[in-house]
Amino acid sequence: MALVLIIDDAAFSRRMIRKFLQVDGYEILEATNGREGLEMVYKHKPNCVLVDLLMPEMNGFEFLKSLQEKDLKIPTIIISADIQEGARNQSYQLGAVNFINKPPKEQELREAVQQVLNTKE
Repeated sequence: MALVLIIDDAAFSRRMIRKFLQVDGYEILEATNGREGLEMVYKHKPNCVLVDLLMPEMNGFEFLKSLQEKDLKIPTIIISADIQEGARNQSYQLGAVNFINKPPKEQELREAVQQVLNTKE
């Protein structure tokens, strides 16, 4: 089964996202900031990453930029409360494949991950 990494500094958000995705049987890893998330990417090589934008130590933009600089092509979905068009555009420019507003709706999130992983039945 696919391995999904959730990177968010808010435990409540990670818990909610994990609950939504466990329905589809994904293996879930969690990180509390971009730096920790990057270490997990190197160590576990997830099939998909869900990342918040505003976090301490390394934010979502910096995380995306690091993936880009290291030429790591892991489908990354942004889940953020930032509704500004600029944040959305910058995310896509840095390689994000989707942008979901917080709080994510269960069906929207599950479909986005299924689409990225091509696991939709």
